Amino acid sequence: MSIRLGIIGGGVMAEAILTRLLASQLYPANSLLVSEPQSSRRDFLAETYGINVTDNNQTTLQATEALLLAVKPQILDKVTSQLTLDAVGNYPLILSILAGTPLNRLETAFPNFPVIRVMPNTPATVGEGMTAIAPGTQVKPSHLALATSIFEAVGEVVEVTESLMDGVTGLSGSGPAFVALMIEALSDGGVASGLPRAIATKLAIQTVLGTATLMKETGLHPGQLKDNVTSPGGTTIAGVAKLEEKGFRSAVIEAVKTAYRRSQDLGK
Repeated sequence: MSIRLGIIGGGVMAEAILTRLLASQLYPANSLLVSEPQSSRRDFLAETYGINVTDNNQTTLQATEALLLAVKPQILDKVTSQLTLDAVGNYPLILSILAGTPLNRLETAFPNFPVIRVMPNTPATVGEGMTAIAPGTQVKPSHLALATSIFEAVGEVVEVTESLMDGVTGLSGSGPAFVALMIEALSDGGVASGLPRAIATKLAIQTVLGTATLMKETGLHPGQLKDNVTSPGGTTIAGVAKLEEKGFRSAVIEAVKTAYRRSQDLGK
């Protein structure tokens, strides 16, 4: 079988995406090619998933449908200089998950190719990711459909204009780390209140998961859900008041804005 999807970079996010593609049976293992410079990582991916692997220094653009760029933004030029861009009339879709890397830079590196800028997040590992896609100038509806099908295998997909991608990066791209910090803090609060660590962590994780699921399935506004839980003079409103006193919401807003600005800096 020919290579339908190539992946440049075999890191955590690339592995998360390919595992879900295999699980969904969207791509058979023998139709995937991962290019990775570390031999130990190549061996692991080949043995674990039964996919084709190669060295970045020997990469040829073999993918017939799409090529996923999953490397650090700082080494984009080095990676593209090692690629043999011999399309022979076939221009597979270029999908880039490089944080902060704008479409104009990607389209310069891949002239005449349809390019889509993509921002997934780490919950993609368990099929609960959130991915935003921004199409370039050569992208057709068929390319958008292909990109959507690939990333729907790892969660939900939304199309945005490129001007919003740095905001997406700051919120959903960096957001899992912020949520993890909150879960850890909830667990610490439970331990401080006398709960065993294992129980406190389980309570914290399920509380966050359940709350998110409730809002997703019912469409409840976060403010409405908060109001539903806060009875007059009760425990929850006392805790909410303390969060407000300590600037919880402002801290989260500033965290997203700071990540957004960093994404902008990476694109310069």
